[in-house]
Amino acid sequence: MKVEPECSSCLLSRGCAETYMATTNPALRFRCMAELVKLVNREFKPTSNAADLGTKRDKIIRELTGNRDPYQRTKKQSNLKARELLPFAARFVEEGYNQEDRFKKACLCAIVGNIMEFDIPGHNFTLKDLRKTISDAAKDLVIDDVDKAYALAVKAGEVLYLADNAGEIVFDTLLVEQLKNMGLAVTYVVKEAPVINDATMEDVEFSGMDKLADKVLTTGADAVGLQLKLVSPEFLKVYSKAKLVFAKGMGYAETLTEYELKKPHFLMFRTKCQPVANYFCAPRGKNIAKLMP
Repeated sequence: MKVEPECSSCLLSRGCAETYMATTNPALRFRCMAELVKLVNREFKPTSNAADLGTKRDKIIRELTGNRDPYQRTKKQSNLKARELLPFAARFVEEGYNQEDRFKKACLCAIVGNIMEFDIPGHNFTLKDLRKTISDAAKDLVIDDVDKAYALAVKAGEVLYLADNAGEIVFDTLLVEQLKNMGLAVTYVVKEAPVINDATMEDVEFSGMDKLADKVLTTGADAVGLQLKLVSPEFLKVYSKAKLVFAKGMGYAETLTEYELKKPHFLMFRTKCQPVANYFCAPRGKNIAKLMP
């Protein structure tokens, strides 16, 4: 997936918000923004990928400010709010009348968790919205390949699950639990180090995912989405052997669409920006459950 013109303003707007979280030093803030403007001027082209530019943006901010995790505070808030709402979401899943219906409800909860994203221009999200968003999840599902994903999953034996954000990871436990109930082995993957508000091993421990998944590992990189040139050999080996991949979030949607996929990938995310919505021919602010290729 390539950038659209408005991606330039998003990269800078989000970079500014992140910079202000990373440091209170006015001179450092100015230097960060100057370097981000240079990045956009140098690399923003019709052939560019937003996740790649976002990764470079975050690296600049971390290196210049010395703050390795600018979103640390909001990530903790997201985890706490998600844990507070987990019993409500769990009841929603358990109301399913059979295993397939519970799988679908758990997918909906996992997708709703993807709303927990900060500083995207036009994405008006508050943690108070989550309960209603869960209730409206099925109505907001505009691309629905859940049944196809279920049919593949029951035959897969094992699943590779690529995580997205902190907070969201708490809702992922509901889907991983259903995958386990279906008899599947689940390998859950987070980022090696902080990048925007993506989940890391610290969030795995908070959510209890390490006690639920059969195996937890990292991509070996602090990159947005999946950038194969940056991941570790260990992750690449696991990814190459996987027969079915569950991939959460817009970052994975932006990057996986850049590759010629040779296995099924089940993309689950919220269309939080217009360029991503446009690519998938969906309205903004809707739920996507897309099986690729």
